[in-house]
Amino acid sequence: MENTGFRAFCCRRKWVKRDWAIATVAITVIIAAIIIFILFFTVFSDSRNRKTSSPTFAPPSAGDFVPLTLLQSAKATGAFCLDGSLPGYHFQKGFGSGSSNWLLHIEGGGWCNSIESCNSRKGTSLGSSNYMEHQVQFAGILSQDPSQNPDFYNWNKVKLRYCDGASFAGHPESEFKNGTKLFFRGQLIWEAMMNELLSLGLSKAKEAFLTGCSAGGLATFIHCDDFRDQLPKDATVKCLADAGYFLDEPDILGNRTMLAFYRDVLQLQGVAKSLQQDCVGRMEPVKCIFPQEIIKNVKTPFFVVNPAYDSWQIENILVPIGSDPQGYWSSCRLSIKKCDATQVKRLQGGYRDAMLKALSMFQRNEEGGMFINSCFSHCQTSYSAWHSPNSPRINNKTIAESVGDWYFNRKESKLIDCPYPCNPTCNNDDYT
Repeated sequence: MENTGFRAFCCRRKWVKRDWAIATVAITVIIAAIIIFILFFTVFSDSRNRKTSSPTFAPPSAGDFVPLTLLQSAKATGAFCLDGSLPGYHFQKGFGSGSSNWLLHIEGGGWCNSIESCNSRKGTSLGSSNYMEHQVQFAGILSQDPSQNPDFYNWNKVKLRYCDGASFAGHPESEFKNGTKLFFRGQLIWEAMMNELLSLGLSKAKEAFLTGCSAGGLATFIHCDDFRDQLPKDATVKCLADAGYFLDEPDILGNRTMLAFYRDVLQLQGVAKSLQQDCVGRMEPVKCIFPQEIIKNVKTPFFVVNPAYDSWQIENILVPIGSDPQGYWSSCRLSIKKCDATQVKRLQGGYRDAMLKALSMFQRNEEGGMFINSCFSHCQTSYSAWHSPNSPRINNKTIAESVGDWYFNRKESKLIDCPYPCNPTCNNDDYT
């Protein structure tokens, strides 16, 4: 059907100069808008895919990736990763009621206990910022989504990247002993990180929460009271270690594998200087790196999240490589579902019971909290296990709900699960 209206406009008279002028201006405006959009998209895309030297303060939407910031101030103090590169962190600014509150999360990733293992490590993101992701997604306790993180979603949140191999506790004096180009600067990195974050607003925090996973959880034990000491006296400051309660238990052959491993870490990187000095003065320094000893003297309120069947500890402490030459534990050490009745009994008595015994004194701490479930897992706060429909629960409470009850003094939160396999909410790891 013919559009007579359009023909009436365009075809019944010739355009005069005024018509052409108006059309020219309109076309120019449209072209300019297209160019501006293209330039903006290019700059925005580029900024999202490169390392930044200063933090991004615009709060991204829930689930967005947060860029890596390299710690430029580290140059002045020599606070370098194992390979000599700058350490880094990811910062997401808080908003609304959380604008004055801060949550720090220290990344995990094991340790290096020899020149060889540290040299290998410096070629990865756990020893060099050259290999770190340019951006990471904040999930779990770092999520900005209130449905995933009901109590801390709008806080200022920082993920501290781990690149020293000794839970932010190494000292440069040990470098001269090894004759290699390795930097043992973990303690200096911790101090430089704190100075940077204090300058960004942490110094004015009303609420502050130091957390960490695995080796980062051990770092939280080591640095918790120092974190408290650097913040305002009227601020509420607490700490949490997730899967960081490493045990000094014998392996299946009776060898104290973890004790020997930590002894090497301490000697290589001079870690004893970062441990509680009254403990170091009373016993062999290596024993003072185990949380069972550290927690006795931590003054800051502390929460322990740990599975009673910690998959990393069972694989590396109870049944480390070389302890099972016949391969009897080859499947069980990687998946608790593949353990026979005798092996499950050993895990109950040899590991769950040992975990609860190591926590028995802390359980009486009035300011302490704990969530000890019966799952075969490791690190549960930094992904969906923290708070989701599929999260592990004790007494129908997720980890997030239990931690929130404790942090905000809503109710006492010291939850210990029944023995495996009683908890159907566990999503047990399977590394086979």
